[in-house]
Amino acid sequence: MRIIDSTIAGLNDTTWDRFVTTDPDGHLLQTWAWGELKGAFGWVPVRIAVEQDGALVAGAQVLYRRFGPLTLGYIPKGPVLATKETEAASALWQAIRERSRPMRAVALKAEPEWRDDVPERHAWLQGHGFRPSASTIQPRRTIIIDLRPEEDEILARMKSKWRYNVRLSGRRGVIVRHGGRDELGTFYDLMRVTGERDEFGIHSLAYYTRAYDLFERQGRVALLMAYYENEPLAGLMAYAYNGQAWYMYGASSNQHRSLMPNHQLQWRAMQWAREQGCYQYDLWGIADIDPEAATADLGGVQRFKEGFGGQVVRYVGAYDLVYNRPLYWLLEKAWAWRRGREDGQTAD
Repeated sequence: MRIIDSTIAGLNDTTWDRFVTTDPDGHLLQTWAWGELKGAFGWVPVRIAVEQDGALVAGAQVLYRRFGPLTLGYIPKGPVLATKETEAASALWQAIRERSRPMRAVALKAEPEWRDDVPERHAWLQGHGFRPSASTIQPRRTIIIDLRPEEDEILARMKSKWRYNVRLSGRRGVIVRHGGRDELGTFYDLMRVTGERDEFGIHSLAYYTRAYDLFERQGRVALLMAYYENEPLAGLMAYAYNGQAWYMYGASSNQHRSLMPNHQLQWRAMQWAREQGCYQYDLWGIADIDPEAATADLGGVQRFKEGFGGQVVRYVGAYDLVYNRPLYWLLEKAWAWRRGREDGQTAD
């Protein structure tokens, strides 16, 4: 076995992204471009892989975030495993530990794209020294829509009111079109309106522009904009990779909400994802609470997403591999404070 570190040599974006697709769970957040995006906004991306018999068999894109003189290592929606061999995984964790030492990392946090209802996944992480953490970064629960049936069947699985609204929007003159880079400013203006209305934080225009540019050159992003009589009403950015699609960012105006532009936008995003060969569309995040619980508050966003007829999926959540326990406690406090300030920003 041989360890390959992107900060030294032997890896590039093409090789890495091809490797990520060898894992059925290979996720957008493990792509090279995602690391470049986060690298432009406070993180340091490092890709580490284990090579065996000339092929990459295990790896992870680790994002390091600095807290004063210390850092936290973070693996979003990873690791990437092309083999189930324990030896390869052990070699990967050891290589990341060694790489984390000069980074002064206190711990390594991982949030794999693994279903919560598979006990073997939890046991695998714990067997490699990871422990469950309440400090999550990505949504632990989401709603995923199966795109494999024909369009009529996908529509039929929606709640009747949602199906009606998709069609109503078009009949009332709302036009959804693919936007270009020149419409990112309009999209950002809608994001600001949405953030103020719904009281959540948003990224900067520079962030959304970078998130578009990095993936547009690969044909992996769509900016969809809804207009009524040339007035922008809503927009979303969807991404596609490895047979999967994700609704990452969405925004809407306070005007003409009765025209239901967001219903048509989501449907057009699903159609775009099918054109890209995707078999599922992830609506990216709902509250991590049992909807049957007495304290459950589904909220407008969750009710909106549920109406499209997808399956609620829960992941294993965050697991931490602690390198320095006393400092880890302090870092947890600092991380909670920072996350509180950035609450509402998605897909970190």
